[in-house]
Amino acid sequence: MTEAERSTMVVRLDQGPVEYRLEQRGGPVVVVLHGGHMRASLVLGEEVFAESGYTVLAPSRPGYGRTPLSTGTSVSGFADVTRALCEHLGIAKVAAVVGISGGGPTAATMAARHPDLVERLILQSAVGWLAWPDRSTRIGAHVVFAAATEQATWGAMRGLMRLAPETCLRLLLRDLSTLPVRDVVAALRAQDRATLVALFSRMRSGSGFINDLQPAPDVTTEVGQPTLVIATRKDGAVPFAHAQSLAAVIAHAELVESQADSHFIWFGHDWPTIAETIRTFLTTDPPQPLQSVPQT
Repeated sequence: MTEAERSTMVVRLDQGPVEYRLEQRGGPVVVVLHGGHMRASLVLGEEVFAESGYTVLAPSRPGYGRTPLSTGTSVSGFADVTRALCEHLGIAKVAAVVGISGGGPTAATMAARHPDLVERLILQSAVGWLAWPDRSTRIGAHVVFAAATEQATWGAMRGLMRLAPETCLRLLLRDLSTLPVRDVVAALRAQDRATLVALFSRMRSGSGFINDLQPAPDVTTEVGQPTLVIATRKDGAVPFAHAQSLAAVIAHAELVESQADSHFIWFGHDWPTIAETIRTFLTTDPPQPLQSVPQT
């Protein structure tokens, strides 16, 4: 098993099977909801929590990995499934739920629906409730990431990654930055380049990515927890306007602007400073959250 992929478990809850990874470190629990093409066994952006001794719980969202689409298909449904997973694991408090990219709506919805469980919300390069993605991207996604084609799409990517990793990185990062892709790739450190090669070589979309394109009820006005919204203006996948909108509407939100060159804010030169902001945020006593919103 590589550093980019770790072991997971599957539990059958009343709502259906859920794949998850639980890394116990003795500290408070952080729930990480990764974005598109990711599953529980893949690791990205978790070092700040691991290095601070936090226990990380990372479930595979519906349609990814070994969590079937039928388990909490909707954003609100899987927010409730994640609550049930916490109960199954004996987790009574979550220091923060972290929503990365396409996992943003589920993280925010979990915070809104379960304020007695979730103390804080962290959104990183997160999709919000503005229109997303644009029409051409949506059409393209239904072609290359459909159930009948996504395996072949990622198989071709893995083959190209073995034969011409530089070309493949440019191809995959092209839509993740507003900057010229050659400049983005050239600026990557060797370690970050290796991380991306390993990550892209193991990504799959399953039926999850197409499911992510379905609209979800906007809960931003219902989030009462302290919220940290982190994004870069150079993100070509999720426009910075999503972060601005989330920070403007969520009651106790702070917007942190990354200087990263792409959607992958963890590779920006200012990430150590942002990581310190996250650590401070996690150790600041949160105010009492709003009362639970009735579930439907």
